[in-house]
Amino acid sequence: MKRSDFLQASAALVGSSLLPFNSSAEDSKPGKVRFAYVTDIHVKPDAVAEAGMAKAFQHVQSLKSKVDFIINGGDSIMDSLDADKQKTKTQWDLFHSILKKENSLPVYHCIGNHDVWGWFIKHDRPEADKLYGKQWVVETLALPKRYYSFTKNKWHFIVLDSTQLNPAGGYIAYVDPEQLDWLQLELNNTKDKFICIVSHIPILSICAGLFFNKTEANGDLKIQRNLMHTDFFALKKLFLGNPNIKVCLSGHIHLQDEVDYLGVKYFCNGAVSGNWWKGAFQEFGPAYAVFDFYDDGTFARKMIKLS
Repeated sequence: MKRSDFLQASAALVGSSLLPFNSSAEDSKPGKVRFAYVTDIHVKPDAVAEAGMAKAFQHVQSLKSKVDFIINGGDSIMDSLDADKQKTKTQWDLFHSILKKENSLPVYHCIGNHDVWGWFIKHDRPEADKLYGKQWVVETLALPKRYYSFTKNKWHFIVLDSTQLNPAGGYIAYVDPEQLDWLQLELNNTKDKFICIVSHIPILSICAGLFFNKTEANGDLKIQRNLMHTDFFALKKLFLGNPNIKVCLSGHIHLQDEVDYLGVKYFCNGAVSGNWWKGAFQEFGPAYAVFDFYDDGTFARKMIKLS
């Protein structure tokens, strides 16, 4: 794609659908962190995808009520699970190029399943390569490690790594033992903060049962092991012992929901790419979320449409 065409397409998209985020009465509450949750970008060398990613970051920064930072919820690139090294590099180079040009805000990244390199390569899987698996995404996004935390005002954000290789095939969503030990320590050390947990794959989501838009032959809804955390009940028990956990944020499903369960609000936040840059996925077009987190432990979400 020519640079002039890319810029023209990007500008046209932004100009056609800017939706201001209007302040509400909540803005008068003391102490607030405002951030954008931008997830499932799935950028690839393609005019629509490139302009769409650029539009999303331009849009975030054009909001009348400014955000303090961005959380990238994962699946930054279209896919590296089944991609060779050159194709993976091309996607990451494109992601960084657009991000550098179109964004000036701090970004906290989460690892998505499609950001993992090489797990699904059938022949000559590059397991001996030092970038194999999650190492590439950790290095290219300059993450402290595949899971980490940060604090903003009265809120402590815990960013998890949801995606684990499944010996039976594919990937499965859960918090591995090493990460679980770290999570428990994080919670023990932040009793004085409100907690927001970020995971690419939802810990709890009704959309996980609606992703395939169908029921099983016997009428059951099915939640697959790669669409929601399989360790939900263990995490629920952990959360019940830590009532300062208030919010869990995710993406992955490309749908939007909010579930209020035992004192924790679970938000699934759609996808910037919608139906992988082919319009709406089911009823949900390209979008991102804006959150306000207040110092009294309350919070609010607004979904922002990009089309």
